Amino acid sequence: MNYAKLNKYDIANGTGVRVSLFVSGCLHHCKNCFNSEAWDFCAGQLFTESTINEIIDALKPDYIEGLTLLGGEPFEPQNQMGLLPLLKKVKEIYPNKNIWCYTGFVYDTELLGKSRAKCEYTLSMLKMIDILVDGRFVEEKKNLALKFRGSSNQRIIDVKQSLLNNKIILSPLNDYEDFKIQN
Repeated sequence: MNYAKLNKYDIANGTGVRVSLFVSGCLHHCKNCFNSEAWDFCAGQLFTESTINEIIDALKPDYIEGLTLLGGEPFEPQNQMGLLPLLKKVKEIYPNKNIWCYTGFVYDTELLGKSRAKCEYTLSMLKMIDILVDGRFVEEKKNLALKFRGSSNQRIIDVKQSLLNNKIILSPLNDYEDFKIQN
């Protein structure tokens, strides 16, 4: 697995100050994707044990709220295999820090249903993710007023509650808009 970028002080991709890992590789190719340079699975740098240790170290300060996984596509099967050891280590060392993940796959029909995303690591990853922003970016549904997502079809899902209740539980952040655009 490769990664395109590691941002150690991110305030745009989840609540609070976060460490964000942008993995390489995505087959969705959403029209006007904000990160199309990460579509190539070979883009960026090799993700190694040293990268995991760098992320663990970056998460150490108390003001860092958690880790965010983006892409590319974290739920591409080859990326899941690389990310699972990272997620296990983060949860072991920092059980009170939250993990967000952005995916173009739809939680209920693709990640839990039958799709190319579902593999032996999918459920293990989901169990360690607190918030999942799901769904492909859709240019025609783009809405700049939405917090933490680019288009209105995307959902902010409380994964822990959704798995516990065996149905989608949206985060309260799902209804929040940054600002209202006025005429």
